[in-house]
Amino acid sequence: MAERDRLRDYRGKRDFDRTGEPRGAGTPAGDRPRFVVQIHDASTMHFDFRLQVDDVLKSWSIPKGPSADPKDKRLAVPTEDHPLKYEEFEGVIPRGEYGGGTVIVWDHGTYEPLSHDRKGRPVDFAESLERGHATFRLSGSKLRGEYALTRFRGGDDGEEAWLLVKRAGGRAGTHGAPDPRRARSARSGRTLAQVASDAAGE
Repeated sequence: MAERDRLRDYRGKRDFDRTGEPRGAGTPAGDRPRFVVQIHDASTMHFDFRLQVDDVLKSWSIPKGPSADPKDKRLAVPTEDHPLKYEEFEGVIPRGEYGGGTVIVWDHGTYEPLSHDRKGRPVDFAESLERGHATFRLSGSKLRGEYALTRFRGGDDGEEAWLLVKRAGGRAGTHGAPDPRRARSARSGRTLAQVASDAAGE
């Protein structure tokens, strides 16, 4: 599917004359696909978890944020695909616009797809997501190690939901989801309040 079609929902929800969010475009950078975790202080505070799949960022809203503890099963609700340039987005979405509120980049980096079939053969990552279970290794500044996304509720009624879980074993992560209001951006070192203040002063 062409990028413009995959981003139709994304673009249809936004007025780019008002919001500083990227329209789209952008090309993959580097050999490994990228990921980003953004803290989004919108109508409800949440974390947005995004994985580069082909030419878009597949996206999930995670109310409590990713965890480095394998015992934590974090609800992940899928949202519309985002453009690759969204990995860099940090700022304030104007009030009244879709997702109005402040956004910071809490973590970003690369990931390695790890999905295999029952015979141990690698499975295309996009296909593993379609099947409802994908495993991958994150290499970020805060999140590291193997994670799995598993769909546990279908989307026929519009209520598709997944779980994001850190896999046991390997190098233990030292960073879980922080207090969002005290967390600092991996890009600029700023907090949500500082980003909002800077935007107000522009």
